[in-house]
Amino acid sequence: MKYIKLLITFVLTIVVFYALNTKLGAVPPIGKFLDPAGGVWQNETNEVIDGNVNIKGLSAPVTIHYDAQLIPHIFAQNDIDLYKAQGYITAKHRLWQMEFQTHAAAGRISEIIGSDGLTYDQTARRRGMGFGADRSLEKMQEDPETVAFLEAYRDGVNNYIESLDTKNLPVEYKLLDYKPEPWTTKKTALLLMYMTKMLAGGDDDLEYTNMLRKFGKERFDLLFPDFFDINDPIIPKETDWSFIDVKMTKTPQGELPQDTIAQTIVKPHPDNGSNNWAVSGAKSTTGNPILANDPHLGLKLPSIWFVMQLSTPEHNTMGATLPGALGVISGFNTHISWGETNATRDVLDWYKIEFKDDTRTQYKYDGGWKNTTVRVEEIKIKGAATVLDSVIYTHHGPVTYDHNFMSDNEKSGYAMRWIGHTGGNNQRPFLALNKAKNYDDYVNAIKNYTAPAQNFVFASTEGDIAIWIQGLFPNKWKGQGKFLLDGSNPDHDWQSYIPQAFNAHSKNPERGFVSSANQHPVDEKYPFYIFNDGYETYRNRVINDFFRSKNKFSVEDFKNLHNNNYNLKAAELLPYMFKTMDVSSLTSEEKEIYNQVKSWDFNNDIEKLGPSIWRAWWYKLYPMIWDEFDSEAEAMMSPYTYQSIYLMTNQPNDPFMDIIETPEKETAHDLFLLAFKEAAKELIDWKSLNGDYNWQAYKATRVGHLLQGLPAFSRFDLPIGGDASIVNATSETHGPSWRMIVEMSSPPKALGIYPGGQSGNPGSTYYDNFVDDWAIGKYHELNFMQNATATDQIIATQTLTPSN
Repeated sequence: MKYIKLLITFVLTIVVFYALNTKLGAVPPIGKFLDPAGGVWQNETNEVIDGNVNIKGLSAPVTIHYDAQLIPHIFAQNDIDLYKAQGYITAKHRLWQMEFQTHAAAGRISEIIGSDGLTYDQTARRRGMGFGADRSLEKMQEDPETVAFLEAYRDGVNNYIESLDTKNLPVEYKLLDYKPEPWTTKKTALLLMYMTKMLAGGDDDLEYTNMLRKFGKERFDLLFPDFFDINDPIIPKETDWSFIDVKMTKTPQGELPQDTIAQTIVKPHPDNGSNNWAVSGAKSTTGNPILANDPHLGLKLPSIWFVMQLSTPEHNTMGATLPGALGVISGFNTHISWGETNATRDVLDWYKIEFKDDTRTQYKYDGGWKNTTVRVEEIKIKGAATVLDSVIYTHHGPVTYDHNFMSDNEKSGYAMRWIGHTGGNNQRPFLALNKAKNYDDYVNAIKNYTAPAQNFVFASTEGDIAIWIQGLFPNKWKGQGKFLLDGSNPDHDWQSYIPQAFNAHSKNPERGFVSSANQHPVDEKYPFYIFNDGYETYRNRVINDFFRSKNKFSVEDFKNLHNNNYNLKAAELLPYMFKTMDVSSLTSEEKEIYNQVKSWDFNNDIEKLGPSIWRAWWYKLYPMIWDEFDSEAEAMMSPYTYQSIYLMTNQPNDPFMDIIETPEKETAHDLFLLAFKEAAKELIDWKSLNGDYNWQAYKATRVGHLLQGLPAFSRFDLPIGGDASIVNATSETHGPSWRMIVEMSSPPKALGIYPGGQSGNPGSTYYDNFVDDWAIGKYHELNFMQNATATDQIIATQTLTPSN
């Protein structure tokens, strides 16, 4: 018997040892994770930010001063050392984040989390993310200076990776049981592709094709017009475009394919957007131009941004950087400031491809057959067999949909034509902006920028303000790219690009300000075709009306505008609803809620009940209107918010207002009441479970960790107002990811804040220490040091010393 007990004990010991040191499903190897010598406990300490560190390849010592916000101020003697130091310092504070994002861009998540990541990875491969990064890297390699800087950054990152051992790996590596791999220049290209997908990877062409076929052109044009009647474009309407003399692309003859498309790939988050603006010195209380930027992106920890100062004897720059990319992306230097918003231009089209046979080696084109190429995607899966996916490429781009992915037809597919595949040195424009000294330098810096298209706002100490809508834009015929195109017809190809000099822009406009908020860029007089994506119709009007409201503006005004909670969408619809809705059938509880929203001032402030009632009401009303679009057999999207409200208030008896499943013929006025009663019930139930439905509680804004399901590394229920379509565009999980205000004095004075902290280590004091200030609309002064001499604002200094 004693031998049996001994055997059982031995087996149990082996099982426990295996369990503690092996990743089981989503559970990390507990033994490794809790190991006192190398596990999670080693991540509780803050970063070392002083002393000397030997770095291979430096030509001279580099000084890094840290201020109380853990912002590094890097002073190097030349650019190579500067970008090597930027790579090292960024990796030191954000290694896991920067590497994880490049894994996501490359479609390599399955290597980390197992088979649960396969669909994501396959979608990334079929988007051509790796292909686009390769093309971009080829373009970067045409510029020896860019290559030298990329390699310096790479070497700096790898210097830090080589210094790590198991105990001081970032905690996420321990949770997921893997280790960092060497950084490469392609990883920077992938990071830039990640941003391109996020900001220029959306489209609705296939959904529109379904709707065109189902409802007809007249009804489609009613729902999706080329222009809205209230359009307040980025470039003032009075702009004279007569200087543009390039030939416009003619609309070809022939029919468009009208296939039925059942499903489409996941799109970027619809709330990705931004605000920026600048006022001239004449419109500023100080006499200096003032510029502001606040990119609206996912609220994540670690934050998408990392603030740094980058200085050499030739230039001095500060602002928000992207971990994994070189230079400052949104910021300022001694002479200029700049910021970006997404241009939301249509730079992704779909083409129907007809293969000659099921070998798919040729496809129909221009009356003949054209050869395909194949890119075999090897998707490695942790704990499972590698999956091979052969992606067919045409001259349009990758055949994303075929019988191996979201389709069952062996002889046809849909190819993606996307500006992200074109290739471009999109690192160089930001490096040039970092060094720019005036308007001409700014224009030269961005003129070759390809994607994602951005509205680059500008201000200078010389007194200039400007905005350029910059990217590489196809010169399309009217309507091209709204719907599925014929991949066999050469006339359906992109025929040319809009010359960069004719991209819409404005310098020192008479009105004294420039601004953008992702709205339509121009009015109908601009000669090139620009499809109205309908994304933004509210924030831009609030911003522009604000700058028309008085003659002078201060930094304090800029803060107030950043944090403006006025809900123009609600203000334009609710009075009509109050006027036309029959309230005689409301119960006493419903009447109380109705009176609460009726007394609301249309500001989405955290303590108010009105925003919550409006949100609940709108979320019930909108799908009632568009129940015709609820189909599992066809991919469709509902019409834009502005056009939905336009239809309700101008054509309340339109057949779209009728609910399909009821025998009655409802009007918009009927829907108002039905939606309100459903919303009231939801709010009453919510209150019984959660208490008062004030806007802070009901919206429940959170800043979540990049890995889903890690509440211990996230922040919840933040006291911040706003919402999508509001200048303070803070919804549950999206919002101002970086708020910056710069006054162009000499030297410039700047404020900045973002919802996170400088450290990527959840155990650090600096992991989320900005979040509370950000939520209440507070800013931090950015300490723009003019030389390498430490001031009383510096809490520690570290020196990177050449080791060779």
